[in-house]
Amino acid sequence: MNLPHASGHPSDSGPGVGVGALHLDGLTAVRGGRQLFQGLQRRVGPGQLLRVVGSNGAGKTTLLRMVCGLVAPAEGCVRWRGQPVAQERDRLGQDLVYLGHTAALKDDLSALENLEAAQQLAGLQHSLPELRAALDAAGLRGRDRGAVRRLSQGQRQRCALARLALSHSKPLWVLDEPFNALDTTATEWLAGLVRGHLQRGGLVLLTSHQPLPLDGAVQEVLAL
Repeated sequence: MNLPHASGHPSDSGPGVGVGALHLDGLTAVRGGRQLFQGLQRRVGPGQLLRVVGSNGAGKTTLLRMVCGLVAPAEGCVRWRGQPVAQERDRLGQDLVYLGHTAALKDDLSALENLEAAQQLAGLQHSLPELRAALDAAGLRGRDRGAVRRLSQGQRQRCALARLALSHSKPLWVLDEPFNALDTTATEWLAGLVRGHLQRGGLVLLTSHQPLPLDGAVQEVLAL
């Protein structure tokens, strides 16, 4: 099910990091012989957030993985900066932050080591004070050096999300249930990161079962 587009889309060449648009052109997904969604059309422009909702098994994660070029649609095409993502994997990799439903952390490494490794894989280099500041802001002050296996589910989630505090240069954020397992303070912190990214002209595509505290942001809801 597609809901109407919100009015007043920012232009494709807006200020800040948002220098392109994401287009979902007639996407159809099939898994295990079952059609999840069909003919999905949507445009996400600079400074805009698209929240994907739906029941379990509706295809929310599949859609996010399509946007990241990890799953091919049965029909249709995902375009980033006007080009099919299947043909622009290197460019997409330079522009994208993707955080899956489960925090991709190495249990034997510390929060600091996990964050540093993730950012290096994304082609970003940071000083030790920058890494620690991001973890501190995520509510992990004093917990940055122990193995992450000792962290709670919420703390592990915040460790993964700390990447966003260091990814201002990445225009496209794709986040699968980022607000899961977060308390009120962490929810406000994450909402602030998302709001700041949108204000800089970034794009955010995420799944969430709950309305987001993002007053003033350009938001749309896509129900699957």
